[in-house]
Amino acid sequence: MSLRILHISTRLILGGSQENTVLSCEGQAMLGHDVHLAFGPIFGPEGSMLPRIEAFNARVTRDGSASPITLHELPHLVRQISPVKDHLCFHHDLKRLMREVRPDVVHTHSSKAGVLGRWAAWNASPCPGVVHTIHGPPFMPVEGGAISRAKIRCKNGLYTLAERFAAKRCHTIVSVADAMTQQFLDRAIGRPAQYITVRSGMEVEPFLHALPGESRDEVRAELGISDDDFVVGTVARLAQHKGHDDLLDALGDDLRAHRDWKLLWVGDGWWRDRLLKRVSDMGLEPQVICTGLVPPERVPAMMRAMDVLAHPSYREGLPRTVPQALLCGVTPVAYDVDGTREACIDGRTGRLVPLGDTRALGEAIRELREQPDERARLAQQGRGECAERFSASAMVAALEHVYRDALAHAHADDRPGAG
Repeated sequence: MSLRILHISTRLILGGSQENTVLSCEGQAMLGHDVHLAFGPIFGPEGSMLPRIEAFNARVTRDGSASPITLHELPHLVRQISPVKDHLCFHHDLKRLMREVRPDVVHTHSSKAGVLGRWAAWNASPCPGVVHTIHGPPFMPVEGGAISRAKIRCKNGLYTLAERFAAKRCHTIVSVADAMTQQFLDRAIGRPAQYITVRSGMEVEPFLHALPGESRDEVRAELGISDDDFVVGTVARLAQHKGHDDLLDALGDDLRAHRDWKLLWVGDGWWRDRLLKRVSDMGLEPQVICTGLVPPERVPAMMRAMDVLAHPSYREGLPRTVPQALLCGVTPVAYDVDGTREACIDGRTGRLVPLGDTRALGEAIRELREQPDERARLAQQGRGECAERFSASAMVAALEHVYRDALAHAHADDRPGAG
């Protein structure tokens, strides 16, 4: 049965949740569904997923294999809390969109789009099946001085109330990791029966098999990295809570002592200038390679140049870079947060260290440096597991069942009270 599906995401920047959303849209379009994607204005150094969607639309229009994805930019949908813009987004942008599209299913992504989108869909007539995906926790780590901690607790409290409100206006909540379900239930958000885990899907083939010119040796030569260099890489926005400072703290002495050690930072973000100044102040400029933004299709090549993927992120749903690295044959070292342990299984597919423990982070990387056979064993084990668990086709197939169940509730008008 063909469905009209409306996805709503706050920002269509380059990122894990956005890639997940776009792959869902593409897969559903190829199945014959009428797919719409709404998003807020795209700006900043993180890049955009729009070129990918435009290329998909051009291809399917040319060969007639599917209908293109219909795009809707919502001018008032912004990431930060903004009472005026949030009011306009709900009462103008989203209500109008529901009337125009009349979707069978509304599938929201990220916290802001998730709260406003679910609310608008729940009040639509007729009510569609309403689905929300938790890609990562909106709750920030409580850290810093007393004033900072008080502000974070206040913001986390507001997010908790908003998520409880939205969960009551939703048929199904999809978690990309079991850890997300537990975190939300611990905050009394939703009912256990609402939750289902659907692993974040990705295109596994480009990570499993290198294209011509994208082998480890060729990419290293392109980046000016020798075959004997030990490369610790990251694939993440240069932004708060991604852990680039922790990596400098963990490996600063090693980088100064061993000039054949390199850091390869793939990505860009608002913290780029500050981080690169710190690199300069530490005297490590020759050993830190910052690629800036690279097209998503080049990420597998960048990963193959690494010996270890470091992912010291402070908050995650299920970090896509971890299974992607394993698919490339690269062992991850990561902080044990949220859903990370569901891909980076300590001692089996990688190494996990306690959150914020830069000493343990450095020790784990040094141990893997000295044990290439162990690196290869962990990566090989993870490669086989991830190829099965994280494919985009498996995710799209699972969402078909999710939508069917949500529609059954919607047709029964299973709403304890709209509003």
